[in-house]
Amino acid sequence: MKTKSVFPAVLLWIVACTLAFSATGAPLPVATVEFDAPSVDRTMKYNIVVPAGYGESDERYPVLYLLHGLTSNYTAWALMRVPEYAARHEMIVVMPDVGNSWYVNWAESEEGQKNAWEDYLINDLIGHVDANYRTIAKREGRAINGLSMGGYGGLMLGLRHPDMFCSIGSHSGAISYAANARWAIENPEEAKKRDEERRARWSNREGSEGIREAYERRLRESNEAIGIEGFSSQADRAPQGQMFISSEDCDRYDPFKLVLEIPKEDLPHIHVDCGTEDFLIGSSRDFVKHLQDNTIPYSYAESEGGHAPAYWVREVAHSMAVQYNVIQRSLARAKKE
Repeated sequence: MKTKSVFPAVLLWIVACTLAFSATGAPLPVATVEFDAPSVDRTMKYNIVVPAGYGESDERYPVLYLLHGLTSNYTAWALMRVPEYAARHEMIVVMPDVGNSWYVNWAESEEGQKNAWEDYLINDLIGHVDANYRTIAKREGRAINGLSMGGYGGLMLGLRHPDMFCSIGSHSGAISYAANARWAIENPEEAKKRDEERRARWSNREGSEGIREAYERRLRESNEAIGIEGFSSQADRAPQGQMFISSEDCDRYDPFKLVLEIPKEDLPHIHVDCGTEDFLIGSSRDFVKHLQDNTIPYSYAESEGGHAPAYWVREVAHSMAVQYNVIQRSLARAKKE
């Protein structure tokens, strides 16, 4: 009995796959866009990556918004292999900047500032992207995700605007941020005592004076990579005023409460992940249990890692694939309807 060798066919298949991966795996170019943002009365910037064939086509593409963490900025995600991962999916990736605002409309602003950061992202930024790029400018073609402060922002904004996003996500998110702020407002004496104890611990540390001086110097230093006038040092990027002044303010921006206010059939897909050594993992676990207790669908992942770029570099590849798949399902479902 003669047998036919399949080795050449297998070899050709491996070579073809390797070439295909090389073609789609190369990092895509990152463009920096400057635009006027009336909600915060500033000229702002964002980074954007478009699909490889964008310039040669007239097609419209879905959009993923990736939000940065506290003390970070719009350049961070591009340094964590996002341009490489974006080459695997036919979608636009937008990486905006919000300073250290926590993505909310501040209850009170000082020094003549405008700090409507939620309005900035939902109206100014998304409006600018949709007006200047060939986007699928509807819920089925839009997703949002972020890390740490941005993880809170991705869930919070997605749940405050479920008509705008089909998929929302959080990496290492500070998901309990608004709930913790509500506790501080409702327990001012305990909160004051806790802050005083924290300051005392720092003051008693060896070399604390040098640490404080270095910290204050860092706050004033301008980060040339940001390149936004009046918004490139940590001191400039911290809004002046009060984010929340009442429990009701906190409730309006609390993902734990928001997720229960939306009919289940109108909820976006929810993706959460966190590293097992991350100091914020309790927040993610609490939120997932909250979803379980209320029979709300979600996807969740825990894996080794801390609150650090090494974890985010790895996990954003997974979340981008998950959210792209959700977008494709949502678009296909909308087309049938």
